Amino acid sequence: MIALTMLANIQRTEAAPLAEIQQRGKLIVAVKDNVRPLAFTDSKGNLQGLEIEIAKHLAKEILGDENAIIFVPVQNQDRLKVVLEGKVDLAIGSITQTKSRSRVVDFSPYYYLNGTALITKNSPLKTINRLAQVKIAVLNNSETISTIKNRLPNAYLIPVNSYQEAYNLLENNLAEFFAADQTILTGWIQEYPQYRILAQTFSVEPLCVVMPKGLQYLDLRTQVNGAIAKWRKDWLPERLQYWGLDS
Repeated sequence: MIALTMLANIQRTEAAPLAEIQQRGKLIVAVKDNVRPLAFTDSKGNLQGLEIEIAKHLAKEILGDENAIIFVPVQNQDRLKVVLEGKVDLAIGSITQTKSRSRVVDFSPYYYLNGTALITKNSPLKTINRLAQVKIAVLNNSETISTIKNRLPNAYLIPVNSYQEAYNLLENNLAEFFAADQTILTGWIQEYPQYRILAQTFSVEPLCVVMPKGLQYLDLRTQVNGAIAKWRKDWLPERLQYWGLDS
């Protein structure tokens, strides 16, 4: 509530350059709050996860204080919009860099290489070949569908409308696998340790910090890009391991 009130009091229609952020004394970052282990709300109501730690580290890098930050939880469809409309300085919300997105916003070096993976409970398989006729649950209208169809053309896909529906299929042996982002599945096995993720992945999707385009934001982009590049050599591998993500 305090964070939202502070955000409402910042009246601006475009993203802030680095000097303005430093003068303001707060970094405003759009995040997710329901994607374990990237960014989620814990039992005490606090935001936790890899992306939350990255945001705090950037606040320390830019302002010298990891607590000098305002988190703005957003829905998937609003992650780029809030940057374009200047409602936040950065977005760190499980956002994959793509060519179409790169036309409207800038991306940092990746902090994690995400990808489509499979989770299972009962299957002894470690990998699946192209000709395997396996039953795989997939979320309706997700990009995962085309990825799995391309990589596993003989698989039988079972569309579901929610993770709970996929869980029910797996628990009742009506599907052998569930296909989704590796980060999502990592959070799944942290909640349900009887499941495991297959070693192979079926796509490579770089997760990056989203920043506004424009020369006035060059200093901000330079500082963020330098920090991520530096952390990839030291701090990030340890944090990826801590959150159960394959580095």
